[in-house]
Amino acid sequence: MKTEQTLTVIAHRGASGYLPEHTLEGVAMAHGMGVDYIEQDVVLTYDHALIVLHDLYLDAVSDVAVRFPGRSRQDGRHYAIDFTLEEIRALHVHERVRPDGQPEFPGRFPHREALFRIPTLAEEIILIQGLNRSSGRNVGIYIEPKSPAWHTAQGRDIVKQVVAELAFFGYHSRDDKAILQSFDTHYLEYARYQLETDLKLVQLIGENSWGESDSDFDFLRTAKGLKSIAGLVDGIGPWLPQLVQLRTGGDLDSSGLAGLAHQLGLFVHGYTLRADQLPEEIPDMPSAVDRLINRVGIDGIFTDHPDRVHRDNPGS
Repeated sequence: MKTEQTLTVIAHRGASGYLPEHTLEGVAMAHGMGVDYIEQDVVLTYDHALIVLHDLYLDAVSDVAVRFPGRSRQDGRHYAIDFTLEEIRALHVHERVRPDGQPEFPGRFPHREALFRIPTLAEEIILIQGLNRSSGRNVGIYIEPKSPAWHTAQGRDIVKQVVAELAFFGYHSRDDKAILQSFDTHYLEYARYQLETDLKLVQLIGENSWGESDSDFDFLRTAKGLKSIAGLVDGIGPWLPQLVQLRTGGDLDSSGLAGLAHQLGLFVHGYTLRADQLPEEIPDMPSAVDRLINRVGIDGIFTDHPDRVHRDNPGS
């Protein structure tokens, strides 16, 4: 049985089950929960600043529409790349809401309490490194440059900027505790072979219908597909439903994807385990953690509730 120490626990957007995602407060809370890595999604502002934000646009987590009326694009959204860092610093950040204004997760931090701000990537790294020093721990960073092809179409090279920022803060190689992830295989190739980064790379795997990139995720989930990237990346990050299948009687078992990856020497970090969004086949977090470790065989998990993964891990 795997132990807690062999399961890599990744705080998904910080301790996002308890505080609004990608805030410095959520990062600090995740660090205190004993995680191995804290995830950062990164986008660019108009003046080329790297900020930590999950979406390309600001609407779901901030009061941008109130503070900057008339600044949306034709689709009605306010894109971060259309705002300067100074303007983004003026925004108040709240718990994620749906287009109708209702909270995505009703039981989480009150969505009307907009007490928070959007941080830069540098600010998050400084906070994590500072907490590492004061706590004696070594929590890593796990970064996704969001939609690199979209940024390229806007005339920006977000992957190059992210790699340079990581190097500035001392993250250069696989021995450093930083992982670069992307849904886009082409940009992982760009990072490895043109930018010549030696950081650990992870191929995120979604569904083709999501439109995350031109990568063929159906192909990447096959033995041939995984073999095609095995020399490029160090691991894969599949969506949890891709890692499991229903057993007779409604229980869950491994889909076999993790095993295929392990045969090629790739680690498997699945996303996203949430205590308030468990599938009906799984009654509670202890059951979810047990199945993911002992039946699926994952090496790590992205989670909104990292304390629950530690506490509920059957091997701990």
